[in-house]
Amino acid sequence: MRASQRGLSAFGLLVVLALAMAAGYYAYKGISGGDDAPTCKGAFTACMQKCRRTTTEAPAAQACQEACQRDQAACERGGK
Repeated sequence: MRASQRGLSAFGLLVVLALAMAAGYYAYKGISGGDDAPTCKGAFTACMQKCRRTTTEAPAAQACQEACQRDQAACERGGK
C-alpha cells in the first residue's frame, strides 16, 4: 500500500510528459498557423480581406477585388 503513495512511477511520468509534449505541439501549430501551403480559396479570402482593409474608394476596391478574382482563376488553372 505504501508503494502506491510515493507519487508517479516512471511509466506515469512518461505518460504525463507525452501529454505535455502533444499539447505543446498543437499549441505551437495553432499559434504558428501550420506549414501547409495556402489553397486557392484561402489565398482568395486573404486577398479579399486585404482589399477591404486597404481600399477606401469604390473604384480602387472594385479593381482590387477583380485582381483577386483573376489571381484565383489563375491559381485554379494552375492546379494548386
